[in-house]
Amino acid sequence: MQMRTSSSKDISDKESAEDTPSTPWPGSKGDCQQTDDSSGKETQLKSLLEDLRLEHHYTEKLSLGTVLQIEERTITDEPAKCNSDLPWYFLKKLMMVNVTARNVKCTSECESNCDAASGNTELDLDDLFDSLHSGDVINPLDIITALFLCSDGFVRQEMALKMSMCQFSVPLLLPNCDTKQCTLMLWAMRDIVKKYRPQKLLESKGFIEDRIVVSELPMISFVRLGECSLSKSETLNKLLSNSQQYHDTFIHHNMECGDSSRRISNGLTEVTWYLPCGNKNMDIFSEPVAVANLRGDIASFETQFSFLSLTSAAVFVFFDNLDSECKLLTNQHHKAQIFLVGNHQRQSFSLDALKTVATKLGLTKSNILLKAKHMNDADFIKHLQKTISNVVENTKMKMGIEQMADIAHELGIFVDEDCAECQTAKKNADAITAEIQDTLEYKEAQLPLQGQIWKELTVLEKEEFRLRKVGSENIEKYKSDLKIQKRKLREKQNSCDMSNAMTCFIKAISSPGIERSYFLKWMRMNLDNLSREKLSGLRELYKKKCENSENKEEIKEIDRQLSNSSLGTEHFFREMGQIYEASLSLPETDPSRQQLQHLPKLCAELMLDGFPLELVDGDASNIPLRWVSDVLSQLNILVSPKSKILVVTVLGVQSTGKSTLLNTMFGVQFAVSSGRCTRGAFMLLIRINEDVKKELNCDFMVIIDTEGLKSPELAQLDNSHEHDNELATFVVGLSDITIINIAMENSTEMKDILQIVVHAFLRMKEVGKKPKCQFVHQNVSDVSAHDKNLRDRKLLLQQLNEMTQAAAKMEKKEENKSFTDVMEYSPDTGNWYIPGLWNGNPPMAPVNAGYSEAVYELKKNIIQILGRCESSANNIMEFTEWMESLWNAVKHENFIFSFRNSLVADAYMRLCTEFNKWEWEFKKEMYTWVTNAETRISNFGTVAVKSELSDMKELLTLLKSEACTELTKWETKILGNLKQYFEQTEGHVYLVEGYKEEFSSSAKSLRREMESSVYNQLTAAADIRQGMTELDRIKENHTKELEGRVRQLIEECRGKKVQMTDKELDKEFDKMWNKTVKELSFSKQKATNVFTNVSLYLRENLSRKGSHACELLSQKRLQHCGLIPFKYTVEGICNQLKHKACQWFNINDHVMVSQNMADRIIDACTQFVTEKMERKNNYHDTYIQEILHMIDERLQNNQNVKIDIEFEVSLKQHICGVAARQFQKMHEDFIHANDPYECLNRNKEKFRADFKDVFHERDQCQKKAEEFTSRCLRPSVEDFVNRSLGPDITGEMLTRFKFSTRMFFQYSVLLDLLSKDDFENYKSYICSYEDHVKKWTHKQIEEHFSKGDRVCEFEDRHVLSSISSINDAINKAKTKKSGNVKTFVEDVCQELGDKLVISQDALGAFMILNNADQEQFAYWLTECVKDMAQALREKFKTETIQMKLKNLHVKPQNELFTQVIGCGQQCPFCKAPCDAGADKHGEHFAKLHRPEGLGRFKWDGTKKLVIDICSSLVNSEARFRCNGTKGEWHPYKNYTEIFPDWIIQSDVSLEASDYWKYVLAKFNKEFAKAYNAEPADIPKTWKTITRKQAEASLKESFNIK
Repeated sequence: MQMRTSSSKDISDKESAEDTPSTPWPGSKGDCQQTDDSSGKETQLKSLLEDLRLEHHYTEKLSLGTVLQIEERTITDEPAKCNSDLPWYFLKKLMMVNVTARNVKCTSECESNCDAASGNTELDLDDLFDSLHSGDVINPLDIITALFLCSDGFVRQEMALKMSMCQFSVPLLLPNCDTKQCTLMLWAMRDIVKKYRPQKLLESKGFIEDRIVVSELPMISFVRLGECSLSKSETLNKLLSNSQQYHDTFIHHNMECGDSSRRISNGLTEVTWYLPCGNKNMDIFSEPVAVANLRGDIASFETQFSFLSLTSAAVFVFFDNLDSECKLLTNQHHKAQIFLVGNHQRQSFSLDALKTVATKLGLTKSNILLKAKHMNDADFIKHLQKTISNVVENTKMKMGIEQMADIAHELGIFVDEDCAECQTAKKNADAITAEIQDTLEYKEAQLPLQGQIWKELTVLEKEEFRLRKVGSENIEKYKSDLKIQKRKLREKQNSCDMSNAMTCFIKAISSPGIERSYFLKWMRMNLDNLSREKLSGLRELYKKKCENSENKEEIKEIDRQLSNSSLGTEHFFREMGQIYEASLSLPETDPSRQQLQHLPKLCAELMLDGFPLELVDGDASNIPLRWVSDVLSQLNILVSPKSKILVVTVLGVQSTGKSTLLNTMFGVQFAVSSGRCTRGAFMLLIRINEDVKKELNCDFMVIIDTEGLKSPELAQLDNSHEHDNELATFVVGLSDITIINIAMENSTEMKDILQIVVHAFLRMKEVGKKPKCQFVHQNVSDVSAHDKNLRDRKLLLQQLNEMTQAAAKMEKKEENKSFTDVMEYSPDTGNWYIPGLWNGNPPMAPVNAGYSEAVYELKKNIIQILGRCESSANNIMEFTEWMESLWNAVKHENFIFSFRNSLVADAYMRLCTEFNKWEWEFKKEMYTWVTNAETRISNFGTVAVKSELSDMKELLTLLKSEACTELTKWETKILGNLKQYFEQTEGHVYLVEGYKEEFSSSAKSLRREMESSVYNQLTAAADIRQGMTELDRIKENHTKELEGRVRQLIEECRGKKVQMTDKELDKEFDKMWNKTVKELSFSKQKATNVFTNVSLYLRENLSRKGSHACELLSQKRLQHCGLIPFKYTVEGICNQLKHKACQWFNINDHVMVSQNMADRIIDACTQFVTEKMERKNNYHDTYIQEILHMIDERLQNNQNVKIDIEFEVSLKQHICGVAARQFQKMHEDFIHANDPYECLNRNKEKFRADFKDVFHERDQCQKKAEEFTSRCLRPSVEDFVNRSLGPDITGEMLTRFKFSTRMFFQYSVLLDLLSKDDFENYKSYICSYEDHVKKWTHKQIEEHFSKGDRVCEFEDRHVLSSISSINDAINKAKTKKSGNVKTFVEDVCQELGDKLVISQDALGAFMILNNADQEQFAYWLTECVKDMAQALREKFKTETIQMKLKNLHVKPQNELFTQVIGCGQQCPFCKAPCDAGADKHGEHFAKLHRPEGLGRFKWDGTKKLVIDICSSLVNSEARFRCNGTKGEWHPYKNYTEIFPDWIIQSDVSLEASDYWKYVLAKFNKEFAKAYNAEPADIPKTWKTITRKQAEASLKESFNIK
């Protein structure tokens, strides 16, 4: 059945449904012709671009950076909702080489046809018919055309490359329907490289690899004339597809959206290539062939048709009915054979017209192909294939796309390469690459700096750290020589003039934006072409030689050649880096240095454009650190403040599809190319769009790719394993997430790579960085891969665990038992299975859709993981710092001990500073609390007490439990602070996670120390107060008795009725006084024998040490100890022998070390005793317990000094003897001061004055108020100020930089030494460190407080607070209206009882004969208090800071000393003090070690001072011996076996120890004389160090910005 429609097009029934494609709907233009309405046409392009929202990009082309940036739509599965989403959807899929990219359709259209959902199920055929017509669906070809029109050259290249990988046809002629002009897409196809194997190479198994635009291939074109019922594109797809694998190369109308009308893509000519794989049974054509397809009717596109006729070997014209005139075909000057393809099955087919045309064109029978009635598609396609095969095999007409450009020009077709920038760039690139004949020679002549010189420099740099070849030579001298050699090599580099090639290269990359990008692309393509020619021959040779494994040497030689023959743009950039680095060794003013200052900026701009930067030069296995750092800091300036980055690293064995993975995932292209074996690491930036920034909290993603890990070509080269290890450690250390790419087939190499990775991760864990890791297994085909591989995953984990144990053993970190100890890895979520890349057999296989999808899932997952990172993203500068310190550590063999990083140091300093603040807050609060508690104890049992407690014991118990609550509160607070501190994301706290335990145990130990100290103070205060109670009672009775007698005397005198003169009154008073004192009973107070108590505690302390200790103790009475200075001597013959041995090898003499330690302990104890004496308090047994505790603690801390029991006993006896003598005196003084008889006599004159006043009935108010103020209140206020001032001064000092942390303190002390630059100062610092530090601290306090009124402010504050308490007490007492002064004063004292300690003696004396009027007294008292405040202020102003410090209860100098001295440990070799922040730390470390000669080390034979520095020695082969090694020689490398709690880290840089080098070089002779040695041999380079450099090195070591 047939029917006609109004538009006179046929709609045929599917007569042979399989074969004939249905004709399109009227007006829907399946393969549609062009309408002539040009005015409407202009709007076509515009309206389509507006539909797609691309109109803006028509003028401002889309750039690669925009296409590749990470944005919401590239990582979510949102389908396209409207037309404007379609191009992006296509691009996203295409960039990930997804073969479904062209199936683009909006979801709204898919849904609108779904009526069933809305419940509308009635049969309505009209409606159904309309819905088939409707739909503003955009044809995929239009989208592709629009994108090509709106993109710049680089996006076009990327699109063409990816389309060709998907086996899509690629635009050859791109039409612009506005201008009727088309463009040859030559540049767009430049990057497509194809490999294939024609039949002739079948035997040799060779293949051809070439850029498709230069390959000369026959081209077969397919065009349509008029209407055609055969679908040309579908026919082509069948023609090019293997019978077992059909693929849609060309879009046709049976594809999704392929049937919608084309709005702008008519006139588009696409091309694809058929490339044989060399298998006769599979290849459709035995030779390669290009196939072109013109969209639309040739009648409308004559230019395109002419182009095809002139460039093709054959043109196949599809038609339904021919016009017998057919001028179009007959007028052409064809170079191509013409074939006519018609559908004989159509009714309108006219044989006559066909004959006429055939005759005109002189066609033979074989040039006409008709699809006959009986023919099905398969037969027709077979026939077509045969015809094409004939043409291909016999044609001479072969032409590369490059050659087609000339024809295009003749026909007025644009060529995309014609733009000026592209041409200039090509000229510049050709100028450089044309010079290359022999790669190796070229590299030596034009790129000389990166050759041998750079390799030698690398060797020297690593040797500086590793010191493998030092032998018996002196290390520091050896290092100094290495420095000189390095300088010479740099001079040698500087002496080379910049080569011609480099001048051109730098000039070209300095050109403006787009031209620069074109230039680099041309360079890359030119160099790849060269490498491809050069390396293919070497590869063949390599294969041959490898078959016979005896040719080891020859293979090695070819390897070397392979490595040397590779030349890529990275070599030019590498040279640029070397030129720049060499110039830095010139003086700053040198013009040649200044001319090169702009290079880092150039490179940074290129990075922003998406070009990779070489981080590690794999050939030399080194990083040009200054170059890379400067490039990155320029980059930082360019992007600032948006400079946060997250780093993704990809590790994998060479040729495991790593580059393809990266390209698919992020669209990035590193410098990988045809068989060039590059090695090293490259980094690339990808912008992150605003919509994802919130999630990722960063501005750029950095991708780091490693090249040449375990590459078979490089494996033969020396130390390739070491290079691999260094590279892996380095890149893993930089990354936030590491992707480990494993190809399933080569499991042995997988093992190797895993081993490298495990080492790297283990090292990272040690330095506080825990990168996440994902394993990617490639070429896993099955759907059930994930489950099937469960066994593999278990196996993988098992292998990882075994390797972790092995690696942990090697790195001496054996606590790591399994891989998961080292890093966060879960076998279920940490593995990704990715199917093979190709779907079928290359070269004609498209990319497997499963590959693209799997990689896309991996990409989304990586971005999620990065979004979940607890740690904050680094900014570029932090990344640079981290990179520098990481590389310095990698240069050491012993990585873990060598890692010194400023970010870690910063984070550690911040933690220390915070912790010190919390610690001081805690201490300060406890000091205040104890002061109050002591006040309460001192006032216990007096009028000034409020509490109801009758018993001192009860009060003590109560106070102890209060203290415990207070301590617990603060301990919990500190631990809470610490927890909170580690929960924050800023400040890189994760880097110091390892120290968390140390700090929390420090907090706990601080609590324990405070607890014991507080309890001791409370007990002592309570016992002393208890002892006073009886005395106070006696004194009170005496006073009362006297008061009675005086009153009696007054009565008597008044009774005489005679005016008595003062003399007479005195006489009477003396008589009465003497008589009364005789009558009163004074029991003499007995002094305790302090020696007995001290001996008792000493014996108890030593009883734990065994019977020998007690024997030694009994040999000498304590009274005889401590009379002469302590001198340690070695007793016993065997000891003397040992002593001789000690002297014989140059080690700090055991005796001397012990004596020094003893002196330090004695000093500390003497100071403790002096402070107790100054308090003028009674003796208490806790004092001696504290002294013994101090001695034990210090002996414990100095375990590197072997202590015998004789030494310990004699030291303790000495200290206790001295202390007991002092305490005895203190005790006796106290008793004397508190003797009742003495107290009475002291008050005699006061009684006499009061007696006269009462007798004469004078008004006593003012006088009594003055007396109460001066005798009771003023001393107690002064005492209060003295008790409170200490913590204030300490707190103030701790806020200063110098005292904020232990390290800053060290830095400040050393800086101060440097500024004075005086030998005696250095000597005192080195030889008597504690003493020096104490004096220095004291001096700092004096200096700080002698300027300004800071102390006066503190004093004023405390005076005012006391005065305000006194006034409150007076006002409160007034309200009670007690009537008599005595009660009034008692009320006042009671109010002040918690704050001030009021002397009982003074108060008792004041109370007698007191007949003052209460109101008057209160008035005068307030006045006196005002005067007292003024007087105190005046007094305080006149006192110097030295006088003030003497009277303080809490001594700031001691507090500060305790804060800054830390554990007091010193490096066992050079005596540098430990800088660890927490008091209770597991391991000691010093920031800055010194030449060992400063620690008194001298050489065995020559007695010269040693100049070696322990931080270098521990990386060398040298050996040492000392007490700890029992005189045996021991390698420095294994020093931890002898000193397990010291970590001697390598210097942060080679210049770090310049400080001490400067000191030793300057005072060499003085130190030698002081140490009784010969001066050291100072290396040359040391003598050139200036004071400024010394200061700079100090800053660097302590990380001071």
